[in-house]
Amino acid sequence: MPTPTKGARLGGSPAHERLMLANLAMSLFQHGKIQTTETKARRLRPLAEQLITKAKRGDLASRRRVLGVVKDKDVVYTLFEQIAPRYANRNGGYTRIVKTGPRKGDAAPMAIIELVEELAVAQPKANKKTAGRKAAQQDKVEALAPAEETPAPTSGDQDAEAPVSVSGDTAAARADSDLAVEENNEQNKA
Repeated sequence: MPTPTKGARLGGSPAHERLMLANLAMSLFQHGKIQTTETKARRLRPLAEQLITKAKRGDLASRRRVLGVVKDKDVVYTLFEQIAPRYANRNGGYTRIVKTGPRKGDAAPMAIIELVEELAVAQPKANKKTAGRKAAQQDKVEALAPAEETPAPTSGDQDAEAPVSVSGDTAAARADSDLAVEENNEQNKA
């Protein structure tokens, strides 16, 4: 948990503040977003991001550290198995705080804190050595694969598929269009 602030704590005592932030973090991981006061949201953000960073490591020591803060094992399981893999390629900035209007009754400034949606699932990084080996194996497979033989065309197929010469037709069409252009030019001059 970050260094406690000097002065008044949320809820009175440091122990109560710690428990309140743990419960807020648990609710955030369960529901994906929660509505609370701006002050509580700002105090929750560093704690939630540290817990997600620990969950990204995924080892037993990290799991035990997170269990020391969040007491619900189901929420810890969700954090390690569903939430942390979404942020494998992201270095921080897992939460977003959106300010909403004042609360009715006491006009306390309210905010929604939510997990940023990371849609792309992390792809394992390719090692340079393994990438080179995979490329070499691919080249070997392509070299060993028998080339497809195309059947030789028969004389009947060549006659059927032979292109028809259109050069005579196009030359005649060009000559006709040139004559038409010349006639138009002569009529315009006269």
